[in-house]
Amino acid sequence: MNISAKNLDFRELNARVRTSGESVQIDHCCGQRFIGCGLDEKTIAIQGTPGNALGAYLNGAVIKVHGNAQDAVGDTMNDGKIIIDGSAGDALGYAMRGGSIFVRGNVGYRTGIHMKEYMDKKPAILVGGNTGNFLGEYLAGGIIVVLGLESDKVPIGNFTGTGMHGGKIFVRTRQEIIGLPDQVTTEIATDDDLLAISPLLYEFSTYFHMNAEKILQDQFYVLKPNVENPYRQLYVIN
Repeated sequence: MNISAKNLDFRELNARVRTSGESVQIDHCCGQRFIGCGLDEKTIAIQGTPGNALGAYLNGAVIKVHGNAQDAVGDTMNDGKIIIDGSAGDALGYAMRGGSIFVRGNVGYRTGIHMKEYMDKKPAILVGGNTGNFLGEYLAGGIIVVLGLESDKVPIGNFTGTGMHGGKIFVRTRQEIIGLPDQVTTEIATDDDLLAISPLLYEFSTYFHMNAEKILQDQFYVLKPNVENPYRQLYVIN
């Protein structure tokens, strides 16, 4: 089913999406909020720029954006996939607890903040470009991968991993990562580390027509919580 979002406000657009079939294409999207909120079965393709909270509380649906997205993509997402063939704004994957988000381009501040995992729910975010400050702030679980494919500089901003007490952040770079907070340790990723993220990279490469094997030949750093980090004691009882 095709829906033209031209001249539709977000309420009417989302009502049409909810009552449509299993596969929906939205054309002329321009800032409408909450698209796909809470959906668990549909596949939604979007031409244009969806507004804030795309895929909030997503519970299994697949959303593909042919363009950029705004803030709070995948807010408190539980399952499913969000694929953005462009860049995204701030707070992508906020409190995300399952599913995966793939962004070909750059993302803004506070990507993956409060992301967590439980039992078989292990959320993942893969960014092809650079991130803003506070990546993985208060990270409690899951995997974040930042590739920085269009830059030779370290592709993450300041204060990465502030308050981090779980999960891992992988950063593709040949430059040493400095200035991390005390809650974070960093080391060059091993072959076993890269093996763990290779399915995500192959999936990313399939969506955006890239060479996963070539990317995996590059150097990655893996950022982990510091086990002696005092912040950890607020969340973990020994």
